Amino acid sequence: MNPSHDLQGLKKKAKETFLYALSALLLGIAIGAIDAVFGRVLLFITDFRSAHVVVLLPFLPLAGLGIVWLYRHFNETASKGMTLVMEAGQGKRESIPLALIPLVMAGTWITHLFGGSAGREGVAVQIGATLSHAFARRFHFPDNGRIVLIAGMAAGFGGLFQTPFAAVFFAMEVVVSGSMAYSALLPAAIASFTASATSHVLGLEKFSVLLSQTLSLTDTKTVTYLILFGILFGLTGRLFAVLLQKVKQFMGNVLENPYKRIGFVSIPLAVFLFLAWNGRYCGLGTNLISAAFSGGMIYSYDWILKLLLTILTLAIGYQGGEVTPLFSIGASLGIVLGGILSISPVHCAALGYAAVFAGATNTLLAPVLIGLEVFGANDMVPFLIVCIFAYLVNGDKSIYGAQEVRK
Repeated sequence: MNPSHDLQGLKKKAKETFLYALSALLLGIAIGAIDAVFGRVLLFITDFRSAHVVVLLPFLPLAGLGIVWLYRHFNETASKGMTLVMEAGQGKRESIPLALIPLVMAGTWITHLFGGSAGREGVAVQIGATLSHAFARRFHFPDNGRIVLIAGMAAGFGGLFQTPFAAVFFAMEVVVSGSMAYSALLPAAIASFTASATSHVLGLEKFSVLLSQTLSLTDTKTVTYLILFGILFGLTGRLFAVLLQKVKQFMGNVLENPYKRIGFVSIPLAVFLFLAWNGRYCGLGTNLISAAFSGGMIYSYDWILKLLLTILTLAIGYQGGEVTPLFSIGASLGIVLGGILSISPVHCAALGYAAVFAGATNTLLAPVLIGLEVFGANDMVPFLIVCIFAYLVNGDKSIYGAQEVRK
């Protein structure tokens, strides 16, 4: 052994670790601030639309045409969204256009203002990934900045949802399913926690529900039900992922022109969203989540209508994420299943909230941690059971079509 050689290696590793940590800290602050602006504007838009849904929904088709024009006029490549992020993380793409950030933010705000059924997490992850990847390229980080990219994805997710542990493992799991990017653990953790703290300081509030009681696992029947729940929630997530990819492909083949696709299909979409209880299924689905955990009205068909309408909204070209609608689908289905099987509907809603996310994203640790960070650690084992079975029945299907699967 050569002591001087070992010392040189330690110095190099320490310098590298410091640079990654400092970069993650700076990116966490920047991405958390952008998340706060994006999230707070989106919440304002949601409240405004809810108050004026009758006036705004008829303009959903025109809004869709405007979104297509924005992308085609400024940067059409940016319309690929999460696919660009996945390809960059897998080393298949050298850069992500910075124009993606303002375009995806504006497109999502427009979608929600006029009543499209969509989420927000994809936007936050894209913001984080785009900014961090540009930073990595500017300062010539190794491996095309993959570690910094993952840190940026964690910051985007963590800053918006303020679930930093889940954000870290989501970013590490989702790019290549079956392969954890442990080399990015420290930068991702620093970026995620920094972004979460920054967005919180800037007024973005975290959604959380403390489950005071716990599900007893001493009863064989309860454990059996948890396994059944995991299978059903996983199949629901899988259904969402498969249908989303199939409907996108079908719409692209039948109506290749994006103006015609979004213009024609959005007319019946707007009509149905209007007729279905005056916009009950518009937007994020937070109204369904609130109803599930506050004793509000949840209909037996809420979950499937939200699933289908979100798929159609995203498949024809509107902007936004999938995760918050997945949370609402899982919570709504959980209320229904809890009522049928005489298990605490609120607990079932919490389990569905996490497990449908697992089934749709082909991830495991992130959904478990989502459950713990949002609902508390009292039901850690039930969350683990349902998410494991949701993950197992997923069959490597994902809402992210560019996700790689490594056996």
